[in-house]
Amino acid sequence: MAAQRPLIMFTNDDGFDSPGLWAAVDVFLDVGDCLIVAPREQQSSMGRSMPNTSEGRIYQREVTRNGRTLTAYAVDGTPAQAVQHGLCELADRKPDLLISGINYGENVGVGITISGTVGAAMEATSLGVPSLAVSQQLPKDLHLSHSNDVDFSAAAHFTAKFGRWLLANGLPEGVDLFKLEVPRDATPQTEWRMTRLSRVRRFLPLPPKRENLDDKGYIDYQNNPDISPAAPDSDLYVLINDGCVAVTPLTLDMTAPVDFDALTAAINGAD
Repeated sequence: MAAQRPLIMFTNDDGFDSPGLWAAVDVFLDVGDCLIVAPREQQSSMGRSMPNTSEGRIYQREVTRNGRTLTAYAVDGTPAQAVQHGLCELADRKPDLLISGINYGENVGVGITISGTVGAAMEATSLGVPSLAVSQQLPKDLHLSHSNDVDFSAAAHFTAKFGRWLLANGLPEGVDLFKLEVPRDATPQTEWRMTRLSRVRRFLPLPPKRENLDDKGYIDYQNNPDISPAAPDSDLYVLINDGCVAVTPLTLDMTAPVDFDALTAAINGAD
């Protein structure tokens, strides 16, 4: 009996109609069965949120890619909720891999938990599905767009490279998910490096422009004007300063690597 093709699940935070999502799907059509479960609308910066205001309605759509017709699903909910609906309702078996992205805009440094792209991958991996979160560096004015002027071919190339590796090898010991950041001008020949998460934030919040506190006020963001403190082996430095693809192995265990006995003694000694 022929071996069953791997099941690869796709989601994002830019929404079902994002070209970045479909660029990722296209490079896996010959690799396995593709299950697309993405938010129906733009859900950037939703992190791993699970708001109880989401209705969870699911809209089935037929999509043709490279001559193949796929059944895909648009979910009224956040990226993490789309993952849950996909795993609980729509997948006929446990996916072998989840790919989140390709996102419009980079997700680097200590602000990554804001990212719905990363949040979706975190949710999937917490439920036992190896995950890859992929983002492409872009100017801020494109972050919430579905611009067709963005070339995702290099990002798709690296998505396929690392996705295929994960399908063949699984996650390494101690790693819960991979985060992949691709420079805006990357090509398939661009160098890639293994990196750590930068302690420096890439984007900084801006105060709302309003006269009264009870006026509507949207907190915007800007590029951090000083990323010089970023470590040379960090995702932020490698992506922005070196122009290389940054691959960051992440863990869901956020426990600080401290000596518990020494910390306990220090706290007790303060009494």
